[in-house]
Amino acid sequence: MLSEELLHKVRHIEITTRKVVDDVLSGQYRTHFKGQGVQFSEHRVYMPGDDVRHIDWKVSARTRDPLVKKFEEEREVTVFLIIDVSGSKAFGSNQKIKSEVAAEVGGMLAYAASHNGDKVGVLLFSDKVEKVIPPKRGRQHVLRIIRDLLADTPRRSGTDLAGALEAASRVMKHSGVVFIISDFLTQGYEVALKRLACKHDVVAICIGDLKEGNIPDLGQILFFDPETGQEQLVDTSSYAFKKWLKDFQGSIQVQVGSALKGSKIDLLKIQTQDDYGEAVVGFFRARSRRKR
Repeated sequence: MLSEELLHKVRHIEITTRKVVDDVLSGQYRTHFKGQGVQFSEHRVYMPGDDVRHIDWKVSARTRDPLVKKFEEEREVTVFLIIDVSGSKAFGSNQKIKSEVAAEVGGMLAYAASHNGDKVGVLLFSDKVEKVIPPKRGRQHVLRIIRDLLADTPRRSGTDLAGALEAASRVMKHSGVVFIISDFLTQGYEVALKRLACKHDVVAICIGDLKEGNIPDLGQILFFDPETGQEQLVDTSSYAFKKWLKDFQGSIQVQVGSALKGSKIDLLKIQTQDDYGEAVVGFFRARSRRKR
């Protein structure tokens, strides 16, 4: 049984995401993520100039009229959300922590996919695959996704993005749209990312918090690493610590930028302080303009 608090959160996310999707996001989503290929629509009588390869000889023999197959663009796509639930996602200096923002962004994208008639699935990962929800359609399926995003308790706290990307490749047999929602505070995922991007339209959504790279001078502070469980006493006012933090943040940005550029993947950055609905809509609008 779900607690009343969790049910309230599920309803809140559904109402919020539904409003954003219905008002502005649906059109941007539908325009940008079209299905690939064609599918059979109907038969029509052969006209001079039609491609004879499209004649359906079996049906023509029954009707005694030469009929050709009419095709239309296939609009349906499969959307897959790869969502980081590692220990570092428990950080947040505002009203919401990173894991809550990731869950809400994932819920909005799932609702947008469902609203467009697409299948949507989810993979949750830490340093192992925590859960896989196979792609399906429908409102109840989307609500199940939102519930699991909010209620699922990871069994591990580390991060293995490469393993998650490889697992997603095995689940997604046909080309589709993949959203990676993570803080990308990990390494060694570049090869797996490139392989995934060769087959699918991949979008990276980096969830961060402004305080992660802006720690005030508070003197000696005991820091706890939620992924490794290690504790360390740090002098936040020291030059060495400030330089290390600046270098670390810079190296992460360079690494993420290089990995995404090498795979030709667009990046959306969202801070816990941001209006994530506005950020996602603005991203899709900008991306659509670039693709024209």
